[in-house]
Amino acid sequence: MDPLALKAALGAGLLSFPVTPFNADDRFNRPVYEDHVGWLSGFGASVLFAAGGTGEFFSLTPDEIPEVVRAAKASAGTTPIVSGCGYGTKMAIRIARLAEEAGADGILLLPQYLIDASQDGLFAHVKAVCDAVDIGVMVYNRDNAILSADTLARLCEVCPNLVGFKDGSGEIGLVRQVTATIGDRLTYLGGMPTAELFADAYLGAGVTTYSSAVFNFVPALAQEFYTALRAGKTETTNRILRDFFFPFMEIRNRRKGYAVSAVKAGVRLQGFDTGPVRAPLTDLTAAEISMLEKLVEPHRR
Repeated sequence: MDPLALKAALGAGLLSFPVTPFNADDRFNRPVYEDHVGWLSGFGASVLFAAGGTGEFFSLTPDEIPEVVRAAKASAGTTPIVSGCGYGTKMAIRIARLAEEAGADGILLLPQYLIDASQDGLFAHVKAVCDAVDIGVMVYNRDNAILSADTLARLCEVCPNLVGFKDGSGEIGLVRQVTATIGDRLTYLGGMPTAELFADAYLGAGVTTYSSAVFNFVPALAQEFYTALRAGKTETTNRILRDFFFPFMEIRNRRKGYAVSAVKAGVRLQGFDTGPVRAPLTDLTAAEISMLEKLVEPHRR
């Protein structure tokens, strides 16, 4: 996909990150993944992200990532597929190229591994990945990879295939500075865990879409919330927050890593045999799954 076409698709509606299922041998379970992605593709997501954060990118090997991308492309119909990418610069370049060869329509560049870096270092890292591929690239602004508005502006000047800025920092002041400085040169995505909890604040900062993790297992509800948000129907969004998202947040906050584990558990409750999360993540307890089941029950497929 042409980077500008991907940019338009990213801003056209709700986005999501399918979970990555594993079988009893801890290998990628392609049939389950294709079944799940095929189901999700019927609910109008404008872009799906294969091997993203909710897809346990950090637990996948570089060789597994293109396999996940190929499976997503085979089952998503016409929905564009963006691949996760990250780690150090050399490894990120390799992953980006493998994903492009596998048919990915774009790359989401997650924070580099472990270390903090200067703005000059981040500039060089992002530019190297953009230069390595012809497809569109989005940067994920969070943790140890916080780009300043000036650095992002410099990157926009030299990287024509840099098309998106996803924020998971929660620093609304910085996000507003970026959207005001860069304007429509980029598409802006909300990327906080359980993004619906922050959607109002991000909308006010110029971020019109976000990636919904819960779309994985309650896609119709996720779309209902997004549609109401964009239409300014506060009564509807408040109802959904009270009935679903705040109780889900309580489960998610019980243990570190549950932002992924709770989503994968939700997908299992919808009948997809996704298997467990990979270490160092841990799965929900039986009691926590029972709590989640009560939330999912009204939204069974």
